[in-house]
Amino acid sequence: MRVAFDHQIFCLQNYGGISRYFVRMAESMLAAGTDVVCFAPLHRNHYLKDLAQPAVYGRWAEKYWSRTTRIALAYNYLLGRQGMHQWRPDVVHETYYSRFGSGPKTCPRVLTVYDMIHELFPENFAARDNTSELKRLAVERADHVICISESTRLDLMRLFSVPESKLSVVHLGFEHFSARPSELGLSRPYLLYVGSRHGYKNFSGLLEAVATSDRLKRDFDIVAFGGGAFSEVEQQNISRLGFDSYQVRHIGGDDAVLGGLYNGARAFIYPSLYEGFGLPPLEAMSHSCPVISSGTSSMPEVIGDAGIFFDPHDSDDMVGAIERVVYSESEIAGLVSRGRERLNHFSWQRCTQETLSIYQSLQR
Repeated sequence: MRVAFDHQIFCLQNYGGISRYFVRMAESMLAAGTDVVCFAPLHRNHYLKDLAQPAVYGRWAEKYWSRTTRIALAYNYLLGRQGMHQWRPDVVHETYYSRFGSGPKTCPRVLTVYDMIHELFPENFAARDNTSELKRLAVERADHVICISESTRLDLMRLFSVPESKLSVVHLGFEHFSARPSELGLSRPYLLYVGSRHGYKNFSGLLEAVATSDRLKRDFDIVAFGGGAFSEVEQQNISRLGFDSYQVRHIGGDDAVLGGLYNGARAFIYPSLYEGFGLPPLEAMSHSCPVISSGTSSMPEVIGDAGIFFDPHDSDDMVGAIERVVYSESEIAGLVSRGRERLNHFSWQRCTQETLSIYQSLQR
């Protein structure tokens, strides 16, 4: 079987969970003897460097000129489509949402839908953001749609009225990061938060909750990894809530830094209001870091019994869940043990095998 991944996500992301997903699948498919090519003529994605050159149709650019991303997408679409026609794939997997389909019209198209955030939290996005419109077009065009969780599948059926027969659930794999010894000056115990902090991610809700607990404020710092440096508004909020500047820290860096932070954290806190899947809890489990999470959307589906859940809208409930874990060695030991077991349900090999089965079903 010849599988083509189109250009989109490799042009939109330098790094990121979606592009990592496709590269990890490409690696597993190649290892299993499946021909796969990522058609991204002029891309800026670093993960594609992990693939052997025959699996990448294109070359890497450090960055696009300012305000030329749309032009770059159009360029990649035209040249990538031409390359696909010449290569003649058996299936095309569109990596994100676009107005026009990639590859030959006679070739089956597969699309992955990651979440329904744009539909459920439109206030978190600019008025000119047309992701939801493009998603709907891509879903209608696809011969089959993969959802990364049952939660996403149910949301997609409810919000877009997609027939159940057109949808499958394939869970993602996860990464275990090599940990670099910490030189970050973290002398106090800390609670770890990972990723973007805006809107529905509810980092502000985590701060509000911890600020109500004199005990947590006295005994623990909060470390936020990734998502960019704190904005002026965030800094003002941190001060307003009574935290000293050293108590809430932002740390950036690569996967090795993140691995070290997971290793050293007293607990990983996941306060998000909504996630299509949510990889950080699995990453935390792989580093024996106990998980304390919001109990909404896909989180119970992914985390199972390997985490303690709270209502992200209820500060008292969040504080109660955190205190229940961080002050109990037996609770931590139980979560770490159940986390190791939970990881057996997720791998890139399993994700790839289930995806290949869907491709094969479209050939019949």
